[in-house]
Amino acid sequence: MSTALHEERLQAVMDVLRLTAARSVADLGCGDGALLLRLAKDPAFVRLAGIEQSVAALGALRAALAVLDENIRSRVTLIEGSMLEPRPELAGVDAVVMVETIEHLPPDQLSRWERAVFDVIAPKLVVITTPNAEYNPLLGVPAHRFRHPEHTFEWDRARFRVWAEGVAARHSRRWLVRDIAGVRDGVGGASQMAIFFDPDLVI
Repeated sequence: MSTALHEERLQAVMDVLRLTAARSVADLGCGDGALLLRLAKDPAFVRLAGIEQSVAALGALRAALAVLDENIRSRVTLIEGSMLEPRPELAGVDAVVMVETIEHLPPDQLSRWERAVFDVIAPKLVVITTPNAEYNPLLGVPAHRFRHPEHTFEWDRARFRVWAEGVAARHSRRWLVRDIAGVRDGVGGASQMAIFFDPDLVI
């Protein structure tokens, strides 16, 4: 069951997609489809792809799609594999999204991820959400731990901005960073969002 904070994350991502009139979207690390299923039910999104390396999660997503109308299922392609692998078949989609997944990648592989997304898929828009470490005490997470045992990093807002600025500079993108999900004064939100976009997009 999705939590209220996660619902806020998903809504924040969908708001950006709608604002930019994205029609085709690749969801990297789509899991069991929390975002992808919402997108599939919206006829504004005509081409959707989900990449996931968990066989169990993909199985659950396929089962959820199976009960939907054919006109919905036909717009969705599921791919088993890593979000680090180049995907030339997705080249030219309007947007790539990653909801609470980039923190599962080894930090020394982030440059590989950049190449796969910005050089191979090359979308006009990339939207990423990731935990904000400053918020962890409000969630009862001890200082010596991450929120999930599979996380390899959790950045505070200053570190995230530095990373986002570097990504944007390396790939000639404009960028924004926002606090999302249960935002509190002084610590930001449970998550933070980075938006990378082509200069011709208005956000």
